[in-house]
Amino acid sequence: MKRLNIKSLGISLAMIAAVLNGCQTKNETAEDNLGKIEYELVEDWPQLPPGYQLGQPTGIGIDSEGHIFVFHRASRRWTEPFPDSLISENTILELESETGKLVNSWGANSFIMPHGLTVDRENNIWLTDVGLHQVFKFSQDGQLLMKLGVAKTPGNDSLHFNLPTDVAIAKDGSFYVSDGYGNSRVVKFSPSGDYLFEWGTFGDQEGQFDIPHGITLDDKGNVYVADRQNNRIQKFDSTGVFLNEIRNNEDVAQIPSVTIDEKQNLYAIDYDFADTVIKGSTVFQYGADDQVAFKFGGIGTNARTPSWYHDISVDRSGNIYVGDIHGIKIRKFRIKPGVENQ
Repeated sequence: MKRLNIKSLGISLAMIAAVLNGCQTKNETAEDNLGKIEYELVEDWPQLPPGYQLGQPTGIGIDSEGHIFVFHRASRRWTEPFPDSLISENTILELESETGKLVNSWGANSFIMPHGLTVDRENNIWLTDVGLHQVFKFSQDGQLLMKLGVAKTPGNDSLHFNLPTDVAIAKDGSFYVSDGYGNSRVVKFSPSGDYLFEWGTFGDQEGQFDIPHGITLDDKGNVYVADRQNNRIQKFDSTGVFLNEIRNNEDVAQIPSVTIDEKQNLYAIDYDFADTVIKGSTVFQYGADDQVAFKFGGIGTNARTPSWYHDISVDRSGNIYVGDIHGIKIRKFRIKPGVENQ
């Protein structure tokens, strides 16, 4: 099994902001704009019930009503080898976006090591479990609709996964699985779960991966993969043909996750550490030129604070949600009042 270090990556939103002393001039660069922080941390969010035990929040998604879904590990932590038993507590949270209050929870006695979460257009919840080596599709209230992979049995053929990390669902219902820690590939399936094709091998060249850790799609069906240990995002068409890559120019180790909002802005998160010292994560937005439009750290400033962002999602209002598996927190960042973002 590969090392589980997590590297960071840059994110970008195409953003035109009339900020501070005026509009951006033609001579301003993306680097100039990095100091113009447009987001702030929402304090006291979420508002979980007293005594609720939140585990490492590894996956985050948003449904059509704006509710936030979180896949977390409850009382379990990542240890190797993985435990053999299922987590007895609920592992999926549904939160109201504004207040962060708990709407619903489910998922007890179903998972060994939670990882990725994606919400599709029909509000179905897609999950990956790296301990079970499986991919799941559930209804919004927790009814199992589909299961792929053989429980506790890793492999690299059409019927098996090896620590799958994330899922992205196309408009036609077909879906892609980033697979993952044990394999270095992306696999595409039909809407009913039939194997279609795959691409990727281990390495750092075009179309190769060193832990494909997160995956998302744009409105044209192009596939974006957070190639974690290679500290980059790779872009492919819907058939797996390589289009281009976006390198993270930050001097950090990993890019764990990537997402695209409804306005087709591209975001990502990175992670930096040295030896055993956790330096923290940063949120990025990329512009149309694949350059960083803005970034901010754990408290809404450019400064990094000890944190380890594992997944990211953005709602219709531009609020950004991340799961911090170091601080065991779900963080919400909102656009600062008076700032217009596109």
